[in-house]
Amino acid sequence: MRLSVLSRKIHYWGSLFLVLPLFIVLVTGVLLQFRKQIPWVQPPEKRGVGKEPTVPWARILENCMTVSEAGIRGWDDVNRLDVRPGRGMVKVWARSSWEIQMDLETGDVLQVAYRRSDMIEAFHEGTWFGDAVKWLVFVPAALVLFVLWLTGIYLFWMPLVVKWRRRRKSRDNVSA
Repeated sequence: MRLSVLSRKIHYWGSLFLVLPLFIVLVTGVLLQFRKQIPWVQPPEKRGVGKEPTVPWARILENCMTVSEAGIRGWDDVNRLDVRPGRGMVKVWARSSWEIQMDLETGDVLQVAYRRSDMIEAFHEGTWFGDAVKWLVFVPAALVLFVLWLTGIYLFWMPLVVKWRRRRKSRDNVSA
């Protein structure tokens, strides 16, 4: 079987396998690219009054516990903290996907919003579906996409090479 025919068959059947995983990766990738511009994906950052963190950790936790949506009862319910001294605030990400932004100087709650970017990222990389789907669908899909890329380059390049050879051969025949 010629390489061009094999490349077309690989391209045809490989693209069928990629339809759903690639759709998920593309849509979530676009959402993640615009996460700072789309408040539905990631809450916009507020500014605090001060630039130096003076509020104690215990107060941050106390203030988070007053936000019922977040469901924080202790440090175990906090996924992570993101301290932004330049903006004068700290983001507290609850395990429930709620984000609480607080002033670093006063400890006041600046904003409470639901954060979807982590869930979208989990969709994007396939981990939301579990390890089996990640390893048995998303990783092979990435490998198939790489093969499609290679065969696509071949399918694009070979007609150009054939045309170039034909022109060169016809030029050599005319000059001889």
